Amino acid sequence: MTDALTRGLPLDPLPLDPGPGGTAAAPARPAVTLPVRGAPFERADAAALERLGRVSSATACAKLHGLGIRHSFVEGPRPLAPGYRVVGSALTLQFMPQREDLAAGDDQEYVERHTALWHVLETVRPGDVLVIQAYGSRFSGCVGDILARYFQRKGGAGIVVDGRIRDSGRIRELGLPVWSTGVTPHYASQSELFPWAYDVPVAVGGVLCLPGDLVVADDDGPVIVPRAMAEQVVESAQDHEEWEVFSRRRLDEGARLSDYYPLTPDTRGEFEAWRSAQRSAR
Repeated sequence: MTDALTRGLPLDPLPLDPGPGGTAAAPARPAVTLPVRGAPFERADAAALERLGRVSSATACAKLHGLGIRHSFVEGPRPLAPGYRVVGSALTLQFMPQREDLAAGDDQEYVERHTALWHVLETVRPGDVLVIQAYGSRFSGCVGDILARYFQRKGGAGIVVDGRIRDSGRIRELGLPVWSTGVTPHYASQSELFPWAYDVPVAVGGVLCLPGDLVVADDDGPVIVPRAMAEQVVESAQDHEEWEVFSRRRLDEGARLSDYYPLTPDTRGEFEAWRSAQRSAR
C-alpha cells in the first residue's frame, strides 16, 4: 500500500457557499481521520473451515439456535446466482450514511480510494468472506466489477453485503459467490453511503458479525457463526446431517415420514447401524 493508504486520509470538509458579503464562512474541520480500523483479529484455520464446510446454512442456523444464539441468519441478501456456497472467515467493512462536510461532490469516487473500501481489499487473505454493512440501501452499489475482481485475485472466497452491488453481470461471470439484497447502477457515494471503517463489528441483516467470525452461505442465505462456537456447531451438525441423509434415502425408498422424521425408537437403532457402517467406510 502507498504511504497515503497506510496513514489514512484526513478528509477536507465541503466548502460552503459565500455569504451575502461574498466571503465564504470557514467550516469547522471534523475531528475524524478515515478510514477507521479495528483491532487485529484471528482467522479460523483451514481444518476448521473444512469441517464447517460440510454444514449447510440451515443446519448451522438450527444448531446455533439450540446453543442459545437466536440471531445468526442474515436476513435480506440472496445469492447472485444459484448454487453458490462458501465458508470462510469474516473480513468486515462498514459503510456509514454520507455526510457532505466529510466528502461530497464529483470527486467522491476518487476520495474513496483512500478510505476503508480500498484499505480492506489490501488485507484480504485466502478464504476470507467480505461482510459489508450497508443498511439494506436500495441505491448504493457497495462493490462493483473491478473491486470484486481484485478481491477474488487476492484469494477472497465470497462477499455478503446488506445492500446492493453494481456490475452484476460481470461479477457473475467471475464466478465469485456474492450475496446481496439486489443490484443498482449507482456506486455507493454517488447516492447515500460512504465507506467508513474496516475490521470492526458490523450489523448485517439484523445480525452482529465480528471480524473473524465464520460465514456459512449457500442458496438459503448467509449465517454468521461465532468463531468460538464453530466446533460445537460442527459436532452437533454432523449427527443431524447424517440423520437427514439417512432419512432421505429411506423416504426415497417409500418409507413413512412418521418413522424417520423424527426417528422412532425402532428406526433410531437402524440409523445408528447405518451411520456406523458409513463412518467405517470412510
